[in-house]
Amino acid sequence: MMRSNLLIIVEHYAASARQDIAAMMADLADDVQWTEMAGFPCAGTYIGKQQIIEGVFKVLGSEWNDYTFTLERLIDGGDSIVGIGDYSASHRQSGKAMKARVVHVWQLSGGKIRKFEQFTDTLLVAQAMSS
Repeated sequence: MMRSNLLIIVEHYAASARQDIAAMMADLADDVQWTEMAGFPCAGTYIGKQQIIEGVFKVLGSEWNDYTFTLERLIDGGDSIVGIGDYSASHRQSGKAMKARVVHVWQLSGGKIRKFEQFTDTLLVAQAMSS
């Protein structure tokens, strides 16, 4: 039996919490479209797992200490799942801490994550990056 879309996203966030990048990528479609919000340090749309790892997760890991997403709740919309929570981290260069609200919108079909889009307060992130 196929896992529900909600369970796929629950498992993605669990993998993220334990910093297991392979498990985070496991349910992404090969041609997944991953969009980080304009104004965010990794802004843009990345296609495929390798672009996401290189353009998002390696960048965040190298520029921030303890970059975390804390999930507050999930909204199950069937093929669309919405995750609501907070980002927190401290910027390596400026030393400033950041906490920003965030919404993730996931699109799934056929047991795979097809699209991801992030909405966050990019000003709070930018302020933490300024020296």
